[in-house]
Amino acid sequence: MSTTEPPVTPEAGIDTATVRVLVPGNHLMTQLLGQRDQHLDAVEDAFPGARITVRGNEIAVGGEGAEIAARVFEELVVMVERGHPLDQVAVGRVIDMVRADERPSEVLTREVVRLAKGGAVKPKTKGQELYLDAIANNIVTFGLGPAGTGKSWLAVAMAVQSLNRREVDRIVLTRPAVEAGERLGFLPGDLMAKVDPYLRPLYDALHDMVDLEGVAKLIERGAVEVAPLAFMRGRTLNRSFIILDEAQNTSPEQMKMFLTRIGFGSKAVITGDMTQVDLAGGKSALLGLERVLTGIEGLEFVRLTSRDVVRHRIVADIVNAYELADAAAQA
Repeated sequence: MSTTEPPVTPEAGIDTATVRVLVPGNHLMTQLLGQRDQHLDAVEDAFPGARITVRGNEIAVGGEGAEIAARVFEELVVMVERGHPLDQVAVGRVIDMVRADERPSEVLTREVVRLAKGGAVKPKTKGQELYLDAIANNIVTFGLGPAGTGKSWLAVAMAVQSLNRREVDRIVLTRPAVEAGERLGFLPGDLMAKVDPYLRPLYDALHDMVDLEGVAKLIERGAVEVAPLAFMRGRTLNRSFIILDEAQNTSPEQMKMFLTRIGFGSKAVITGDMTQVDLAGGKSALLGLERVLTGIEGLEFVRLTSRDVVRHRIVADIVNAYELADAAAQA
């Protein structure tokens, strides 16, 4: 897709090679460059030392950072060819991933499951792709990382995929009902009404994958169960895809109880964020757990970072700020 010219002589005033990216068809150029060349401008801003020239269906890149900038265009071409829509956020991710020597065209175009409202669930970072691979290839996967990295949402997507493929008979979604500044006794309704606010994020993720009527039918026939962690005690869950969300708020005893519920043909995903522990004076089950469970076949820990935050860019900046503050406090 790209060709590299030999460096011209220093007398010509250029000391780097020119890389040419050939776009297969002029019809792709508008999508590639963006409205009013906004995608082209984004690449130019990211590589201020590069000289980018567009002629017909060819993009020539020279100057400082030419090779990396050209790789960005190559990746964008592949994504456009595969029908992946480009916007400023997607272009920014491609730039970041290419700088990290990753292949965004392989990561961002992978489809997990179709959404009820149209579109599809796809990983948006290399870390998310590794997380999905771990879920697919293991019986138990721990997805640990800050808010906004898609830990729960992707786990629900994989659960729906497994149910659609009839790899499991049901999905079980559970969270600890930890009182984060509120008391359950003051909330109206019966027990399920009281814990519903804690389970709502899991319902929301499920509704993204399946329409409201479909979710109701799945719950009615027992193919989907959403319940607080306390309801797991004493059960054995066979042929189930089980998701334990907000695991940082479980005690070691609760975690052991949960992990020993896993039956034949089942898969479990445990998500957590150690920066958001709400246990009042208690010890989070996630502290030191990786050391205890390391070496068990079919079990993997995946750590997502601020690079995997897929909400507004300011969320990644906030996560980084907290991490720096924590590091400084421990120094």
